Amino acid sequence: MNDVLIPKVLVTKIGFDGHDRGSRVVAAGLRDAGMEVIYTPPWQEIAAVVKLATEEDVDVIGISSLATDHLIVPKLMTALREAGLGDVGVIVGGIVPDDDEKALIEAGVARIFHPGSAMAEIATFVRELAARVRSRRVAV
Repeated sequence: MNDVLIPKVLVTKIGFDGHDRGSRVVAAGLRDAGMEVIYTPPWQEIAAVVKLATEEDVDVIGISSLATDHLIVPKLMTALREAGLGDVGVIVGGIVPDDDEKALIEAGVARIFHPGSAMAEIATFVRELAARVRSRRVAV
């Protein structure tokens, strides 16, 4: 039996930012890297993201932000914990100022990827994060 980890990733945008080119590029890159990707269109509500993460049993959620929608990610982190999904890894990609990046990390975001991040670097990190998530689930 082959125990190759195939990460399950939800790529989405929360809030009112409709600029989704970056999230579409990342979703396609993760698919090309052999991951199972669930992609949503923009303007998702936090409750909908939590519901989909639960239904799809995802390992990682990738949030894309071009404007300031990353500022509501801490609310997403709280909602995930309240739903029993505190083990799901969350990454954020896009335009995130340094001060906001610190707040996101403190809220539990695993990593922020800025414009120009290499797809190989993102895929490697997502694969490693998914492995950590799965190992925590097995340990429980």
